[in-house]
Amino acid sequence: MANQKEYPRNRADSKIGKIVVDRDLCIGAASCLAVSGTTYELDGENKAVVTGADSVDDATLMMSAESCPTKAILLFDKEGKQVFPK
Repeated sequence: MANQKEYPRNRADSKIGKIVVDRDLCIGAASCLAVSGTTYELDGENKAVVTGADSVDDATLMMSAESCPTKAILLFDKEGKQVFPK
């Protein structure tokens, strides 16, 4: 089973309801931080963790997930359907 950490998103203006980081896929490239440093940080294992799930708009959040070279960031809509990666 994948080592995934889920982070709920509660922004009223957001269509994204949840961010999931697959810790097995994360290599600590920090591209997500470069795009959205208010959303992520690297932990002691050099893995991305979400510290501000509601800190940016959907477009910025999508860009941060798209920037991940291993696609370790998964985004889900409020109904639970995966919207990235498809």
